[in-house]
Amino acid sequence: MLLNKIHHIAIISSDYEKSKRFYVDILGFEILKETYRETRKSYKLDLALNGDYLIELFSFPEPPKRLSRPEAQGLRHLAFEVDDIEAVGEKLLEKGVVIEAIRTDASNGKKFTFLQDPDGLPLEIYEK
Repeated sequence: MLLNKIHHIAIISSDYEKSKRFYVDILGFEILKETYRETRKSYKLDLALNGDYLIELFSFPEPPKRLSRPEAQGLRHLAFEVDDIEAVGEKLLEKGVVIEAIRTDASNGKKFTFLQDPDGLPLEIYEK
């Protein structure tokens, strides 16, 4: 089997409007399509970054809670590449997003930091 690339990442939010604002207004994702599915009482929001379709943001009535600690079994975090981590960190702080201190990866010397989306999903910002 040969995989070409990651097609998309699906995220279920507890507060659709809050998560939509976070991913679009704070992180800068573009809305490709927003669909309300009446039979499921849920939204599906297709999001792109620099023209690449990456995230499906869902809402469902009363989704079960998930462990949010990065060391729990399952998906550990999502990582996004940036050119200038200090500039991105400043912009996130200006928008009220709490980020961890910027650290350096000992294995390759690259800078990175972590933040959380509105549901506590760990997101990593990694310098190119």
